Amino acid sequence: MWRLEARREPSRSMLLLTPVLAVALTVIFGGALFAALGKDPVAAMQVIFIDPLFDPYSRSELMVKGAPLALIAIGLSLGFRAGIWNIGAEGQFIMGAVAASAVALAFYDVQGIWLLPLMLVAGTAAGAAWAMIPALLKTRFGANEILVSLMLVYVAEQFLIAMVSGPLRDPQGFNFPLSRSFHDSAVLPVLIEYTRVHVGVLVTLALVIAAQVLMSRHILGFRIRLSGEAPRAARFAGVDRAHVTWACMGISGACAGMAGMFEVAGPAQQLAPSLPVGYGFTAIIVAFLGRLSPPGIVLAAAIMALTYIGGETAQFALGIPAAANETFRGMLLFFLLGLDILVRYRIRPRRREVKA
Repeated sequence: MWRLEARREPSRSMLLLTPVLAVALTVIFGGALFAALGKDPVAAMQVIFIDPLFDPYSRSELMVKGAPLALIAIGLSLGFRAGIWNIGAEGQFIMGAVAASAVALAFYDVQGIWLLPLMLVAGTAAGAAWAMIPALLKTRFGANEILVSLMLVYVAEQFLIAMVSGPLRDPQGFNFPLSRSFHDSAVLPVLIEYTRVHVGVLVTLALVIAAQVLMSRHILGFRIRLSGEAPRAARFAGVDRAHVTWACMGISGACAGMAGMFEVAGPAQQLAPSLPVGYGFTAIIVAFLGRLSPPGIVLAAAIMALTYIGGETAQFALGIPAAANETFRGMLLFFLLGLDILVRYRIRPRRREVKA
């Protein structure tokens, strides 16, 4: 039998190299998966990782798909660093999108530059409010925030279907569960002509910088880091764990809700049941791949966006199933967490107890 023994001091260089090794192992085992499906693994890797970099439109799509991943991951990383596990960002993303769409459709016949800021406030507040439910249950009743936030994802998905099938359904849509297309005042301005790159990308970059400042210069960032790295020291220093939980869950929910608003007011321009595309779950991989640091998260979001774009191209060009693409992305988290364990722990044989 074997056991895990904590290392006295994990290798810092290995901790930094872990994401690179995880990507390399994902490529190797992903290639084996594609080969088992009868596809050329080399061609698949070229389509996923190389071809999008040489196509101008695909490069712009990297920003469109990478921005929501980075935005959600930034919010999640604060909680993860404090030991607070918000796994329900997908639900908060959906609730932000629904609230922003409700505002856009409520003022469907009204033009004004105030509409987008109002949608932003509604989406951000809805995402934060949805994240406060597990925060409330955890701080008041000791409920596990992982289970509560995860189950709220399925509630949010059903709420989305109910909204697009009822109050927010297009009255001229022949009973299809879709909202009206937003008018111009409710659509984010495009930054680069002939692409879908919108101002939400700039807002995301600004929030990445703000998160870096928060974690390195602000007292809240210090309390978050202390709560995660030394919980006992945090208690002796007077850090209120409940306040940290509320702050981390609120910020992560707000970021996810804002990403949902950017999605409906940017690429989608309407509310549809197909809106949840797994950004909330993929952002967990992005946060860990980026080592929970804002600059690393931006790089990790670009890599994951590359797998999204390349994976969709490989699906059409090479006939790779969508489930295989999802498995490919899941491998990345699997290898990342597995290598993290090996860096922090060593495997030792379990000694047999000698009976007296």
